[in-house]
Amino acid sequence: MFSGIVEELGTVDEIVPKEDGGAKLVLAAAELAPQAGLGDSVSINGCCLTVVGSDSHTLAFDLSAETLRVTNLGRLIVGDRINLELSLKMGDRIGGHFVSGHVDAVGKIISKTPEGDCTVFRVEVGGALTGLTIDRGSLTIDGISLTVTKVGPSEIEVVIIPHTAAVTTLGIKGPGDEVNLEADMIGKYVAKLLGKTPE
Repeated sequence: MFSGIVEELGTVDEIVPKEDGGAKLVLAAAELAPQAGLGDSVSINGCCLTVVGSDSHTLAFDLSAETLRVTNLGRLIVGDRINLELSLKMGDRIGGHFVSGHVDAVGKIISKTPEGDCTVFRVEVGGALTGLTIDRGSLTIDGISLTVTKVGPSEIEVVIIPHTAAVTTLGIKGPGDEVNLEADMIGKYVAKLLGKTPE
């Protein structure tokens, strides 16, 4: 479980394809690597992955073919920056919202428009996710807990403050870039209980 508050901008150090269609991913993460141990969960661009190796500067993860298929991790290349967050501990502050790290869909940034000191992002999310998203509700984009400012038929808007742009990948991503999306967990459960889960 995560809160969607990015703790470090890591860097892709190595990607090793496997015969089964998966891959081994090694990340440079000088701040978080010393804190994460074997078997720990780490959010990588909003995708919950298990640490399979670490040293004082790097973290290694095994990616299944399914993970590569349903997230944007399959499009990473060496040198790419990624959002990192360690899993929550009992008693931690929850600065964002409850995030499971289970990606619902991959969306695409449509536009990135300055608005004063802030930046407005329009993101194509698809009809299924807009049905689970409300104005002023929460949505996780690449592991970042964000407040939705507008919901359209197949897109949403979020406003990014300068701090968020400086410490996450949204500061360097732009139109055409893919992002991992996770709808609010509570909304998903309520929709299912009411039999209104979007198709």
